[in-house]
Amino acid sequence: MTDETPSTYGTQRKAAARNRVAIIEAAHELFAENPLATLSEVAKRAGVGAGTLYRHFPTREDLVLGAYQHDIDRLVTTADEVLARHSSARAAFVEWFETLSAYIRLKHGLGDALHSEAAQKMVRESWGPAGEAVGRLVDACVAEGTIAAGHDPADVIMLMSFLWRVPNNEEGVTQGRRLIDTVFSGLKESPVS
Repeated sequence: MTDETPSTYGTQRKAAARNRVAIIEAAHELFAENPLATLSEVAKRAGVGAGTLYRHFPTREDLVLGAYQHDIDRLVTTADEVLARHSSARAAFVEWFETLSAYIRLKHGLGDALHSEAAQKMVRESWGPAGEAVGRLVDACVAEGTIAAGHDPADVIMLMSFLWRVPNNEEGVTQGRRLIDTVFSGLKESPVS
């Protein structure tokens, strides 16, 4: 029997949840700055001890995957917010995909951690929610008249994947915007069956 009361347990769980979020956010920031950032740097930025970090993320791969899942979850939930913020569905579509491409470019810099079986499973599991978010963006563009009806969100994701292949600099942004215009020209046509 322990002398912990239910309220003590609840307080500890809330603190653990806050620590987990702080670690993930610190990892996101540090990995964006330097994909080779150490776990001790992450712990320091998060304001937690190494033991706390390792309780939540026993390996670097676990932390990379946790940060990836957090980013994808956050992005998927922002589709409606991005649509609400823009007067143009097309502008919301472009912003959402540019944000996605920034996440993916960051993750490409993290090496082998995203090539493990656990990572591939996570990517497969995130495909459904990402497809639903893209579906909402596509539907808004169809309603606006900037995209023809009938385009499959999975096809649109594959089509837009060029964004995470352009250089991560001013020239890449310019090239990406040119290619987005080309994509929208093609999406104005009904899909070929």
